Amino acid sequence: MVVAKNIFAFALILHLCQIAQAQTLNKIALDNQDIISGYYYAVEPSTDSIEGVLVLLAGFGQRPEDSPPETKLHHQAYANNILTIFYAGGNKLYADSITQLKLTNVINDVLTRFKVKSNIFVIGGYSAGGMIAMRYVELCNEHPNKFPIQPKGIFTVDSPIDIFTIYEQLEENAKNNYSVLAVEEAVRAMAHIKNDFGIPREHISTYAKLTAFSMNKEYSQNEKYLKNTAVRTYHDVDIAWRIKNRNQTVHGSNYEVTAELINRLVLMGNDKAEFMQTFQTGYRSNGDRHPHSWSIVNEVELIQWMKNLIK
Repeated sequence: MVVAKNIFAFALILHLCQIAQAQTLNKIALDNQDIISGYYYAVEPSTDSIEGVLVLLAGFGQRPEDSPPETKLHHQAYANNILTIFYAGGNKLYADSITQLKLTNVINDVLTRFKVKSNIFVIGGYSAGGMIAMRYVELCNEHPNKFPIQPKGIFTVDSPIDIFTIYEQLEENAKNNYSVLAVEEAVRAMAHIKNDFGIPREHISTYAKLTAFSMNKEYSQNEKYLKNTAVRTYHDVDIAWRIKNRNQTVHGSNYEVTAELINRLVLMGNDKAEFMQTFQTGYRSNGDRHPHSWSIVNEVELIQWMKNLIK
């Protein structure tokens, strides 16, 4: 009995040590002058055998370290021989040439530092990070000789993926002035967009190369580069919360656009394109209820989805 208790105690201590290790974020700096996108965090798996690489992109204006408190994906990855990379695109809503280059530098460093294969990557992004992640995967598929990896899958977490629609929604939010928070976000985001390349509808050819998707097929059809890639879009479809807290309807939601994306991919024959609808699953790490959160992703199920893609 004493031996059994000692074995149990040892196993418990070992398990707790593994959890603590899983929570350790290793900062890897590539450009000390860039305080937002010049570094990334890595969480290595529990064994020396890396079977997959999960790249997670933070939202607009966030830093790489802002994501780990909001999700347990890296803990599940740790226990399943998957390396997790946390990165941030900064104040970007899209993967412009600079953002592409910085993300490519990170991925090249991961390939070299951790000696992993280029075809075991899955990329995911929260909010604007999802737009960047999706466009980057499209570019990897469109120009395989110019990009370092062949991603197996892409998933977005309540992400805006159509820059043309995004800008129209931001303008509408600012004009309506229904919510102070919505107006502040709209004004800030529009300023960044205009300062980069101008108003999207006035510079269609430029933004057609930046947007991951367009509701208007005459603007862009970049979704064709996802025809053979596993795609998931996650949303907490809580319309009542949106109305009560932001005075926003379905028309102002991100999932109206991603539903169209998934439908087009299904029509193309992509049987790995999925609209992941949840309800009241969104909570921030401070306990606040919010549909726009990392927590809408079922971490255990997503890691199993990823393992099936890379096996």
